[in-house]
Amino acid sequence: MSTVPPGPPGLDPVRLRAYLDRERPGLAGGPLTARLIEGGRSNLTYDVTDGRARWVVRRPPLGHVLATAHDMKREFRVISGLHPTRVPVPAPVLLCEDEEVLGAPFYVMEFVAGTPFRTAEELASLGPARTHAAVLRLVDTLVELHAVDPGAVGLGDFGRPEGFLDRQLRRWEKQLDASRNRDLPGIDELHAALGRELPDSPAPTVVHGDYRLDNVLIGGPDDEIRAVLDWEMSTLGDPLTDLGLLVMYGTELGIPGSPVSTTASAAGHPTTDEIVARYAAASGRDVSAVHWYTAFAWFKLAVILEGIHCRYTLGQTVGAGFDRIGELVPVFIQHGLSTLRKG
Repeated sequence: MSTVPPGPPGLDPVRLRAYLDRERPGLAGGPLTARLIEGGRSNLTYDVTDGRARWVVRRPPLGHVLATAHDMKREFRVISGLHPTRVPVPAPVLLCEDEEVLGAPFYVMEFVAGTPFRTAEELASLGPARTHAAVLRLVDTLVELHAVDPGAVGLGDFGRPEGFLDRQLRRWEKQLDASRNRDLPGIDELHAALGRELPDSPAPTVVHGDYRLDNVLIGGPDDEIRAVLDWEMSTLGDPLTDLGLLVMYGTELGIPGSPVSTTASAAGHPTTDEIVARYAAASGRDVSAVHWYTAFAWFKLAVILEGIHCRYTLGQTVGAGFDRIGELVPVFIQHGLSTLRKG
């Protein structure tokens, strides 16, 4: 008598199969096996197969967190709305809000074959010409996302775009205050300057919230963007916040061996000016305040990294590279300040 191998933490293949059989009879044709896909920063992602077909399951971290931070229903809703559009997202399969099945809400989506490129070293396998084209396709896909009419895809009430930037600044200041345990020269100056120079937002769009190269899958003979992933921070808001983050990740940090890297040093990688120009030309949006959005991205990442550093100093986070996170925070602060000053 064969037995189903135990699943990774957070996913019981037997319970998942029983649920699928109830909700989608015939979807799975045999016992399920699962493996955790490494690389996610918060929500857990699993590759699940019945030996014939493959799916991806997403659920919140083990031990649970605030529901608003890891809302499976929101992720499932946004990919369901975007799937019929030109934005490449995995096809949604089903959402389960019953925590009795896997211990937390989860959703199932199609498995999409492709590669997430996280570092300049990984991009080296493509070569300069393919790297250049892939990053420009990343920009084009962002333009496609920001061209979607939220109301037309059932996402008209997906967020509160009024006062979006001010609310974002206050949110990240609150996050910073929650993890302050050392002096960080310049970070209050950066926050205050961002508040003084708050730009007027363009018309709201669906915002990804963490748009970068390693949150998409690239594949096929033309290195197309096969799928945009990790929608946990998505909302309705200012589209230029996505552009600012993309520009930030297109800037070299100049720190060898950094545990947080950008892809900017890869041969053939477009310059930040080229990225901005590509977006402006394709979207028709005024990008004259892109320096503010890029400085905000530096601030936001500085706060995130300081939170990780704080948890590390308290012994709450272990693993390779965490001991160096703290030294990156001042670098991000200075990049933010210099970006604002240059205008």
